[in-house]
Amino acid sequence: MEILITSFALLTLAVIAILIGTRGRPMRFFTAFGETFWRMWTNRWPLLLIGVSVFLVLGFLFLFYATPGSRIRPEQPIPFSHQLHAGVKAIDCYYCHSYVGRSINPGLPPVEKCLHCHNYIIANHPQILKEHNYYNTNTPTPWVKVYQLSEHVLFNHQRHIRKEIACESCHGQVQQMDRLQGKRFYMGFCIQCHREKKVNLDCWLSCHS
Repeated sequence: MEILITSFALLTLAVIAILIGTRGRPMRFFTAFGETFWRMWTNRWPLLLIGVSVFLVLGFLFLFYATPGSRIRPEQPIPFSHQLHAGVKAIDCYYCHSYVGRSINPGLPPVEKCLHCHNYIIANHPQILKEHNYYNTNTPTPWVKVYQLSEHVLFNHQRHIRKEIACESCHGQVQQMDRLQGKRFYMGFCIQCHREKKVNLDCWLSCHS
């Protein structure tokens, strides 16, 4: 019944719009439509060329900006593979991100942590030699930030880890990724999770403290 009423109302509005637009001569609408169609038909090849051009441009923009590959973040200074380390080698996230359970920030692995293994594993690989150079010059590895969070939001890793929130809940299946996919967290994502787990939704106490 509601669909019928809505359809009738839309039809009525369309008839009124046609009457107003044609100044009470509704046949002029169909005449004008026929003339427009005829002009389009006589110019069909230029219009087709324009249509194909627009389609190709939109297709290029989609492939360049919207495909899954475009969400891969910039190349890191050392091509660290999460798939190899967290997946194949099954290294615990906490080993590299050692502050995640006791700090607001998870922490990034220092050069010494990487060399703890790679002093013995593929020690002469060019990328590992690059790590040695960072170590010898007392330079932190310039890792590039992947996950984006607004500056006015405070995300406490320690609090979430203590509530046994899995890393994959926010970061995805990193054990299946070589280079991590980029992601910007928005308020809706956090609110939905808090609602599902029936936890605090107070603005100040939750995120903006």
